[in-house]
Amino acid sequence: MRGDKHFRKVKYMKLMISMIVLLMLFSLSMTGCAGMAAAGDAYTYDVMKVSGDIDWDTIPVIPINEVLWTEDYGIRATGQLCYDDEYLYVHQYAVEKEIRAENTEPLSPVYEDSCLEFFFKLDDSPNYFNFEINPNGCLGTGFGPKKTDRISITRGDEAEYYDIRTDRTADGWEVFYRIPLKYIQLFYPDYKFVGSLSANMYKCGNKTVHKHYLSWSPIDLATPNFHCPEYFGRINFK
Repeated sequence: MRGDKHFRKVKYMKLMISMIVLLMLFSLSMTGCAGMAAAGDAYTYDVMKVSGDIDWDTIPVIPINEVLWTEDYGIRATGQLCYDDEYLYVHQYAVEKEIRAENTEPLSPVYEDSCLEFFFKLDDSPNYFNFEINPNGCLGTGFGPKKTDRISITRGDEAEYYDIRTDRTADGWEVFYRIPLKYIQLFYPDYKFVGSLSANMYKCGNKTVHKHYLSWSPIDLATPNFHCPEYFGRINFK
């Protein structure tokens, strides 16, 4: 009898320990999932559908204010996105006192100037698009899986094709342009503005008075590099 009681006690203790371990594992998994959801939610943006003239005052703003790899010189930027059946519309604004705008020719290194950038990719593709533009409306675009494996793209009618407009403001400068759906369909013929994309927005100026790097979704790398889709946020078409 004593042996039976001891056996039952050991069995009960083993059962209790197993239940505690299972509860701990469940708790940890829920905490991990909650943490991932919070991190993802912090860098998501809903892209509004529009028709007719765009009232940018009604479009949500993306803060481009994560200061990376340099001191904080007070430079800031914002971005906005909206779309219709034909275009993805982009507006970016920089608060920047000392503006550099030297590059004017196609395929120029616009990132050396005061520069605003928008990168995005489809979830099922390793390749991403980059759009980089300076206050002259000089545009740099590319496509590929990483910084060192890309094709640079240029057109003779870029200003008209992308409807590029730039303006100097009281505290900096801004740019408006549009990305045709047909342009994306050159690479992905069946693509439509539905679902979501991975994306990030940046502000930089490698040869400005105060070299700087800013992003919307933060980048945890030791050296400057915007070409890191693993740190993209998410934009959702509504």
